[in-house]
Amino acid sequence: MRSVGDLSCVTESMGPLVERVQSKSKQALLQWVDGVREACCLHRVIIYSLRSKQLAIRTGQCFLLNGFIFLGSILVLKSVIIPALEWILPGHCRLINSQQPCSFSSILEFYRFLRVGLVQLFYVFWFYPLYIFSLILSNIWYIDIAKYGFFALENYGGHDTKLSDQKVTQTSQNTVHREKSTDLEGVMISIAEQLYSVLLLTFFFMEVYVTGFIPYIGKALNFMLLSWLYAYYCFEYKWNLSGLSLDKRLDFFESNWAFFTGFGNPCVLAIFLFSPLVSCGVMAMLFPLFVLTATGSEADKIVALPRRKWRGAELGRVPIFFIADYMSMRVLKLFSLKSHQQIKENKAL
Repeated sequence: MRSVGDLSCVTESMGPLVERVQSKSKQALLQWVDGVREACCLHRVIIYSLRSKQLAIRTGQCFLLNGFIFLGSILVLKSVIIPALEWILPGHCRLINSQQPCSFSSILEFYRFLRVGLVQLFYVFWFYPLYIFSLILSNIWYIDIAKYGFFALENYGGHDTKLSDQKVTQTSQNTVHREKSTDLEGVMISIAEQLYSVLLLTFFFMEVYVTGFIPYIGKALNFMLLSWLYAYYCFEYKWNLSGLSLDKRLDFFESNWAFFTGFGNPCVLAIFLFSPLVSCGVMAMLFPLFVLTATGSEADKIVALPRRKWRGAELGRVPIFFIADYMSMRVLKLFSLKSHQQIKENKAL
């Protein structure tokens, strides 16, 4: 009887904990669904493109470069060039009687070697340079797409496209004027934040790459970390244009990890559905669409709705960037120590 009483006491004490876990799980699930829904709001791309001619041009250029040229080249290689090479340089002996030994085995081996070499030359002199070129150019265009989408969002009332484009020009001029009038301390803080952000995302990308080699759970961890990485990339453009500080970005991102997990899941599906080279082209083509959906997303209001239902209860902050933050701070401290030593040596001289 005593053991039964002790068990009932334990069950009663565990009751509030179980309810809290269930409440947190439901809240996380709702935020995840909201994130997926926000990522799939691709109608915003059409709305913003109709309001800004420059946005429509940049988005079309991304689709033309990454979709038509890059992915089209892969399609031509797989469906035309490789079958043609296999027909011109066969790798097997075409004999009616399969029991007879092939007398051209050495020639066929040379044909096979030549065919593989020609395909590799096609990769070296076309695909890899095209990939680097599209990567650099696409990153430049992503900034323009986010900027034009941000200004198109501000003019979501009843202005036409011409007024939207004039707003882009006026706002860019005002931004340049403000940058010129900024004091030296503000400029140094901005440079330091940009440097820290680059280091943070670089180390986080390395962390994502390493988790892919962990047995059993590596793929799942890789998918989750990639979802967070691409979700952060998508929202970073909007946060930069809004002037949100880096510490507030990280705090908001880590405090609403379920929402950003849901937002990033559709972004990285292409990586797991296609080959590496094809997935790069698909991601480069679809990424500006998710940047625009992130630009139009009111994430702070969306994640606040489940908290009202659960009386302001939060999911809790997950230290997503803990390892990347630690490594970044170590690198920055190392460079600061070296700079102090150089200054002392110069003074000694």
